[in-house]
Amino acid sequence: MKGRTIVALVVLLSLPLSGMTASATTPKSMLIAVLSEEMDYSMENLAMPDGTKPYFMSYTITDTDRVSVGAELGALTDEDANHNRLLDVDIRVGDYALDSTHKIRGGFMGFDPSDFMMRRATPITLSGDPIALKQAVWLATDRKFKGAAKKFQRVQTNLKTKVDEEDKSDDFTKETPATFGEPEVKLGIDREAWAKRLRDVSNMARDFPLVYNSGVSLSAKAQNIYFVNNEGSKIQHGQKYLRIYMSAATKAEDGMELSQYRTFSAATEDGLPSEELLKKEFQKVIDKVLALREAPLVEPYSGPAILMNRASAVFFHEIFGHRIEGHRQKDVEEGQTFTKKVGKEILPTFISVLDDPTLPKFGDIDLRGYYKFDDEGVPAEKVTLVDNGVLKTFLMSRSPVQDFKNSNGHGRRSPGSKIVSRMGNTIIKSTKTTSFENLREMLIEECKKQDKPYGLMFDDITGGFTGTRRSGAQTFKVLPVVVYRVYADGQPDELIRGVDIVGTPLTSFSKIIYTGDDPDVFNGTCGAESGSVPVSGVSPSILVSEIEVEKRRRDQDKPPILSPPIAMKTN
Repeated sequence: MKGRTIVALVVLLSLPLSGMTASATTPKSMLIAVLSEEMDYSMENLAMPDGTKPYFMSYTITDTDRVSVGAELGALTDEDANHNRLLDVDIRVGDYALDSTHKIRGGFMGFDPSDFMMRRATPITLSGDPIALKQAVWLATDRKFKGAAKKFQRVQTNLKTKVDEEDKSDDFTKETPATFGEPEVKLGIDREAWAKRLRDVSNMARDFPLVYNSGVSLSAKAQNIYFVNNEGSKIQHGQKYLRIYMSAATKAEDGMELSQYRTFSAATEDGLPSEELLKKEFQKVIDKVLALREAPLVEPYSGPAILMNRASAVFFHEIFGHRIEGHRQKDVEEGQTFTKKVGKEILPTFISVLDDPTLPKFGDIDLRGYYKFDDEGVPAEKVTLVDNGVLKTFLMSRSPVQDFKNSNGHGRRSPGSKIVSRMGNTIIKSTKTTSFENLREMLIEECKKQDKPYGLMFDDITGGFTGTRRSGAQTFKVLPVVVYRVYADGQPDELIRGVDIVGTPLTSFSKIIYTGDDPDVFNGTCGAESGSVPVSGVSPSILVSEIEVEKRRRDQDKPPILSPPIAMKTN
């Protein structure tokens, strides 16, 4: 630390919001000032004995203030608040064309163990002590630089021993530096009031002895990000993520575990639902899980179906979104479903797909996938991925691929993970729409046309997973939670249980024949190799001529032997 200047604490100014490439004034934060000073010092002095130096460096501090409150059966199960700061140091050795992040081919299932060993965020001081911060930055920088220098040697050796690469794109793009500053966001949660509210709502489950597990919870966080790199970017921005989660679970007589849930997402405290609405929706969750307990088991099926709007949004996220991420197009271990299909029709001509992280709301619904800058300091950008069925581009971070040489602001990660291209707000649009009532009639007509006694209607989907790598089956599985049989002969719709949707993406896309005029939002969290990031999907209901479902795994244990305590009458 000898010979360094100590940065004085600077009070954060409340700068007005401006364009994404931002205010001419650098954000006035002690954190930005210290990071900038440490970066200048390291870029000038950091070198290995053989002269190896970093050509690129970035520092990111993620400051997160969290509050959580949870209740079950009228009693608190969680009430907590915590505050932490995590430092990510990204260092590249080599140059923009070839550097230490280059994919090393070979190894177990194509994974490079050194990448995992180098991924770690550093906890740093919450105080305004510049020396404590500098010490943490110094140590993390040293560790990351040594790791990058060692990795670059392995990269060079690997290139000499492997066949020529299919995609010879550079390893890193050159982007315009950005400066941007805005006030810190702060939580304003009244924990005592919310604790009472959630106790009152969760207490409703006491009247339903067959609901074995239930709960209502609030999770809220204010996240402020401070980013600098040696190219000149200095960015401070933040936002809030608030969520109500309510759930109920039971066990059928045949051993199947059943659950239902409902979430509400908001970007401000004022956007959270009222207690009246929470009680109304929690009752629906309870009613639905009890109805599922009595519902018949599904049989394997292939035939026409409707995926209702939110279910359709999850469906597209799983089978399309991950396969359109840019880094997957040049990784030879990936299936590269769409790599060679730019300019070609991959969806029906009435379908277009956008990803627009600049959109904070859809109607009056807050979108969790909204952000101003990605995790590489690149302004978020609206991207048309598919235009009238034709693939136009990919979601791009600063890792270029053939014919796509720049980022479009989709490099994302959770702290401690490697940045890759990820979805933000994925929006499905259609020019071939009709009312949901008509769509349902079209489903019945399609059943008759195919001589099927019924079609399926997927009301809600909890999530899913998809395989994109060549080492495994490049299929998907989507996990519905509410599914109905819609009978062609006019019988009432029938709730069924134990359904999983399976398939392959290209076949599934070819089966879409019409859409509703009823777009709705799915807000969630997506996990991938760069960690968990908030995402949103917007889609209308879709009618498909064929979908395949299989039976879900079923537990073999019987329901509890004794009656639950809430079934006992007390004075």
